[in-house]
Amino acid sequence: MQFEFSRMGGKLAGPSGILTLMDDLGRALASDPHMLMLGGGNPALIPQMTQIWRERIEVLLKTGTMDRTLGQYDPPQGNLQVIESLAQLLRTHYGWNVSTENIAVTSGGQTAFFYLFNLLAGQMPDGSYRRILLPVTPEYIGYSPLGLDSGLFVGCRPRISTPDESQPHLFKYHVDLKAVESALSRHSIGAVAISRPTNPSGNFLSDDETREIVELATRHRVPVIIDNAYGAPFPGVVFQPTTPVWNESMITTFSLSKLGLPGTRTAFVVAAPQIIKAITAMSAVTGLSHGTVGQQLVADLIESGEIVDLGPKVLRPFYEEKSRFAVQCLTDALKRHAVDGRIHVSEGAFFLWLWLPGLPISSQKLYERLKLRKVLIVPGEEFFFGLEVPWKHAEQCIRLNFAQPAHVLEKAFEVIASEVSLVCRG
Repeated sequence: MQFEFSRMGGKLAGPSGILTLMDDLGRALASDPHMLMLGGGNPALIPQMTQIWRERIEVLLKTGTMDRTLGQYDPPQGNLQVIESLAQLLRTHYGWNVSTENIAVTSGGQTAFFYLFNLLAGQMPDGSYRRILLPVTPEYIGYSPLGLDSGLFVGCRPRISTPDESQPHLFKYHVDLKAVESALSRHSIGAVAISRPTNPSGNFLSDDETREIVELATRHRVPVIIDNAYGAPFPGVVFQPTTPVWNESMITTFSLSKLGLPGTRTAFVVAAPQIIKAITAMSAVTGLSHGTVGQQLVADLIESGEIVDLGPKVLRPFYEEKSRFAVQCLTDALKRHAVDGRIHVSEGAFFLWLWLPGLPISSQKLYERLKLRKVLIVPGEEFFFGLEVPWKHAEQCIRLNFAQPAHVLEKAFEVIASEVSLVCRG
């Protein structure tokens, strides 16, 4: 039987960049042990973090908490004790004016953004259409298919600089505030969305840049959503100084995935009570409740405040060292093969963003060629959704996960450089 899907069903079940990414990742992991996996977003298995989670599981088992965790539903807002502890932590450490009315749990960050984007944008009750503004494009591939209505996103093209003239192989994106202000004026915008640090580029909007975006948006009565999947206060995979801020014109999300718990699918949303009530209702309708294991694994870490120390003490040093090694390793490989390549300054997260200005084929075609050579990367085109004018730059970039063992990076970068060299020579 051939089934006919609804318009919403067709939208959600259709092809998308994030589906291809996750499908390729899963198939490669299951069927090809020799594939060099630079494509996905899996965190590294850090021994210190693994030990923490083992110890937490042992405590949950010994105290009987695991029985309750597995055997009972939490409320759709999330575990109220964990939420109270998080509110206390945010008040004490950062001075945020939040209570339990300002926090909800979701089944991962992707679910949070599905709820938020469709709450704040799309077809409105008065017949108008609101959109999500992305101040710096490229932006996270997982956002693009989340709208139930098409044409949900407006992307702003960034300015590009060479931060250090002595290192011409490095570049950086900067928010173009004039472009952001123009987009806010020309379009009906429901929310501004930022991943900070940015997936895919590793770009980190400074505190000043973020403040300016929030001020611009507030003047237009538009909320700003900040995706802290890699950011502060946790997991804290940020290589630049930053002070986490929040007010009721902002919506902030945190995830446990990059702490080393992607399998728990647990995230937190901090927002005005009206947003939290809506998120809670949507969670009840779509899933009744949330997975409880992730919340319990971090409950004591949140209550003690230890969770905010994991970034600066464990995660940041680990990934920053990986980043330095990866940048040098990739730079050396490109030089050996005389490839014109520029790497975005690595300011957080665990990706390198490689720009190949002379690439004569699209990054999608390069991705297919590299997959045949047992290297899995992510092509850049899928990260440039929402732009009003096509940009050649979008076809010249690829994302590389550097949270891999050194020998994997060395081998993969050598293959990438040699393949690009081969393509450029025709």
